[in-house]
Amino acid sequence: MFTTDRRAGVTGVGYEGCDLDGFIRRLHREHVTLLIDVRLNPISRKRGFSKTAFSAALADAGIGYEHMRELGNPKWNRAGFAGSPVELGTSRGIYAQSLGGEDARECLERIARAARQERVAVMCFEADEHRCHRDLVLEAVRERLSCAIWV
Repeated sequence: MFTTDRRAGVTGVGYEGCDLDGFIRRLHREHVTLLIDVRLNPISRKRGFSKTAFSAALADAGIGYEHMRELGNPKWNRAGFAGSPVELGTSRGIYAQSLGGEDARECLERIARAARQERVAVMCFEADEHRCHRDLVLEAVRERLSCAIWV
């Protein structure tokens, strides 16, 4: 990945099993300066992880926040991510197709631009990244970053 700063780039994080303070400490350890929330609906039963409270806590910690609803996984496609290998493959394929839309492509480009300058974390709930749609978001962003080397 081409960056001008050792601490620039992109990573993925899930908040499953975390409390807010521990999650923010993790972001600081990873030098994250911008968090991109790719939940379709940025609400949570977990205290502190709903959009308003979460973005305020991140701001207090010196971390930017942006919600990209356009990169959210529709509720009807989520079960497959927790299913069998076949169901997972099907759900990943469905979600991957959604990344071809204009709004999603614009979001991916914005993430890649930011990741060239600062450390960006793409966040959703799921702890296991491969079982989360953010894995596909990260693949698409990393592809854009690797292509920048040749431009």
